[in-house]
Amino acid sequence: MSAPSSWGRVCPSAPRELRSLCDRADARALLMGTPGVPVLAHGMGRSYGDVCLNSGGVLLRTTGLDRFIALDRAAGLLRCEAGVTLRQILELCLPMGWFLAVTPGTREVTVGGAIANDVHGKNHHAAGSFAHHLRRLELLRSTGERVVCGPGEHPELFAATVGGLGLTGLITWAEIELQPVANAFMTVRTTRFQDLGAFWELNAAAEAAWPYTVAWIDCLAQGARRGRGVFMAARHAAAQAQLPGWKERRRSMPVDPPVSLVNGLSLRAFNTLYWHRAREGTALSHYLPYFYPLDAIANWNRIYGRRGFYQYQCVLPPSSMREGIDALLQRISRSGEGSFLAVLKTFGDRPSLGMLSFARPGATLALDFPNRGASTLRLFEELDAVVAEAGGALYPAKDARMPPRMFRGSFARWEQFAGFVDPGFSSDFWRRVAK
Repeated sequence: MSAPSSWGRVCPSAPRELRSLCDRADARALLMGTPGVPVLAHGMGRSYGDVCLNSGGVLLRTTGLDRFIALDRAAGLLRCEAGVTLRQILELCLPMGWFLAVTPGTREVTVGGAIANDVHGKNHHAAGSFAHHLRRLELLRSTGERVVCGPGEHPELFAATVGGLGLTGLITWAEIELQPVANAFMTVRTTRFQDLGAFWELNAAAEAAWPYTVAWIDCLAQGARRGRGVFMAARHAAAQAQLPGWKERRRSMPVDPPVSLVNGLSLRAFNTLYWHRAREGTALSHYLPYFYPLDAIANWNRIYGRRGFYQYQCVLPPSSMREGIDALLQRISRSGEGSFLAVLKTFGDRPSLGMLSFARPGATLALDFPNRGASTLRLFEELDAVVAEAGGALYPAKDARMPPRMFRGSFARWEQFAGFVDPGFSSDFWRRVAK
């Protein structure tokens, strides 16, 4: 069995042992099999950095915990094992008229991973994060104790576990609320905008009427065009007699190129073409290209070459988000680094449930950066300074190099959270930021 890695492929890791979980009944024995050696659950490995890695410890592969336990088809309440993926939930529940209440930008993540990172989607202003639709879960601690917790049952342990990066124990099953839909299609309104000022106006108007909002940003545009992009607002399509045909087409990045295919020349050409070719107006779209465009390309992370890539995702509070996002884009465009994956969206006012939950009121910017070594890391230090001055935070699920002081400044409750960390669990990320 090959050693698991994270999606960005910039964090070398050598676990002492890999164990595959195939049954909830056997989980206790596997979990307690190596006393004194830290363990960590590992699902699909879609975290970009090192929150899913455990050098020198035991990694518990959870994808074998893939059973559906119960589904209330009338209420849309699903109980499943933690290794079930969001793809599997959609394949089962969408034909019955149910959809995920919150989904990140890929369906190739497990329920346990979605909980551990308290993932958010394009509808945070309307629905909050994944934890807001989580009724309860079972946590298996390294002592062998099984604890069922939820917002009204062991609430502090629940608050530590949602967004808790897998450090409070092994999630074995979860019960989540789904939302009703009429079909598999979305009504999507696409609008090009010329600069950041236009984005803020579009977004404020759209959030009042559309549950899903997100913008692609041209991260290389400068001057009067800085912050130009394409805004996409959406809602689930209403029931209708006739829907467009749809067939999923999957491609693959079959090899690792020796160097990144994302460079200044290719990026500038792509961004210019994408902005000009965006089709404005309102149209029906299947849910897959709206929510999960990159899932159509297997192993898309290989386009960044053998050195891998970083993702930098931050959130800035409402009081500083406009000036802060502009300052970040200035530095990114001036550096010439970045990628065609540059996403800007806003979070609503709904308080997060987790002690380490990332989503909070404000705006979040996410970009991928090919790993160019020292120059990329120097740019991140500049971006960190902007985020810190703005009172913002970085996202652990996407992080591979956050300094400890940045982590502590991003999460005011981190010391309270540390008291709930299971002493038998650890990760490369936690040892890096909590030292």
